[in-house]
Amino acid sequence: MGETVLSGNEHFYNNGEIEWQPLALTLVEYPKGDWIGKIFALISLAPFGIGAGFVTLILFRRDLHTIAFFFGTLLNELLNIILKHLICEPRPLARGHLYNEYGMPSSHAQNIWFFSFYVLYFFVIRLHHINNNSIISALWRVIIVGGCFMLAVLVSIGRVYLHYHTVSQVVVGGIVGFVFATTWFIVVHRILTPLFPQLVSLKVCEILMIRDTTLIPNVLWFEYTKSRQEARARGRKMASLKTTQ
Repeated sequence: MGETVLSGNEHFYNNGEIEWQPLALTLVEYPKGDWIGKIFALISLAPFGIGAGFVTLILFRRDLHTIAFFFGTLLNELLNIILKHLICEPRPLARGHLYNEYGMPSSHAQNIWFFSFYVLYFFVIRLHHINNNSIISALWRVIIVGGCFMLAVLVSIGRVYLHYHTVSQVVVGGIVGFVFATTWFIVVHRILTPLFPQLVSLKVCEILMIRDTTLIPNVLWFEYTKSRQEARARGRKMASLKTTQ
């Protein structure tokens, strides 16, 4: 049978001569029996869910702006790692199994606030030209943007509640995320977006079926109407083939 060995705050599992250690990247601890802490622990996994969503969108939609957005999140994470090792401020509670012992600034706060502000800029600036100004459309925008900011607030509170970060570490993380989201959106909107038509014409982009949907006002509605038209056309074609047989 394997034997559990505790070394400081680290947890190792011996199985013969092999030492097993938990993956600290997704490991979140909370006080036993504290249901509020458990909820915050679950909410703190939101950045990983966002990352999985990005990968899914890129694989199935292959839109250049989505790829640029995801690349910005990677740069934001790299910036956080650099800042942590420059500032070298410890976390409020030492946890030996964490992959990074430094806490300034909070990576969770920086990532979630970067995502929220970028979504805000996308809806306010990038999608301002959508002709559908119905109440339902406006309501969906408010729900999506408001939900992102609510999630950002909960993640930030949870990191302090679970003693992974101090208030100042979370606040600085949020500020850095806001500043970098603003900077990266300007870079994408002003510099990269005009280059998208040339990029999608490259052979490698054609092979990977990467596309640019910048000039399409409402991509969801466009794809919905086009798929309906194609399905009806194919249905009529199949019906005509059956009648001729």
